[in-house]
Amino acid sequence: MASSRRIKEDVLAILGQGGMAASGEVDASLSAYREEELIHALFSALCRADETMRLRAALAFGRVVARLAAREMEAARVVMRRLLWSLNDESGGIGWGAPEAIAATIAESQVLADEYLHMLVSYLKEDGDEPYQDGNFLELPALQRGLLWGIGHIAPLYSDRLLAMDVAVELEKYLSSPDKAVVGLALWCFTRLKAVAPDTLLEPLLADQTVVTLHVDAEPRFVTVGGLARLAAATPPPIH
Repeated sequence: MASSRRIKEDVLAILGQGGMAASGEVDASLSAYREEELIHALFSALCRADETMRLRAALAFGRVVARLAAREMEAARVVMRRLLWSLNDESGGIGWGAPEAIAATIAESQVLADEYLHMLVSYLKEDGDEPYQDGNFLELPALQRGLLWGIGHIAPLYSDRLLAMDVAVELEKYLSSPDKAVVGLALWCFTRLKAVAPDTLLEPLLADQTVVTLHVDAEPRFVTVGGLARLAAATPPPIH
């Protein structure tokens, strides 16, 4: 039986092979290990500083947890609760990669989406007044980037539900962020949701030539904030 250290090294090597993260080749390479072994290794990979590697780990994580859920739902719930706990101030950690992994899992499992989609959305929201404190707003821009990538990732799958939860309204505040990567990801979310951002927020961004990295799935693309703003401005309203 391979040691946990060897499994971790193998998983990182597999994820390091570019262009494979969303393909069946990764699943085939990881199939030699049990889901529980893979989850332990992937938790470590989620903390990587390299954004591309972190997102590849998140996508693999989602597929592995979805398979675990099909076999043993309660074990999958334990994993999801661990991700949620890592984003809690009381955990003592920061929760690197957790929003991405939650979103990737939701994308792979309808059952887990039904249980945890509202929690992912809660990280967009500020705390409300008592007794309506349904927000768990993430203040750290690095975590906001992961959260917005997650919202954009699942948007085509759950657009109606996300719009009904006022996600488009919640996204507006991110368009004024001093972090250009956050702004770019928020614009991307609008296009993925087929939602329209207010002109007053889009207009100042149209000429912004700041280059940001946008990961579609887990492969990097380099785009300007202005280009994303123009796409968002041209997005038609959703059809209900």
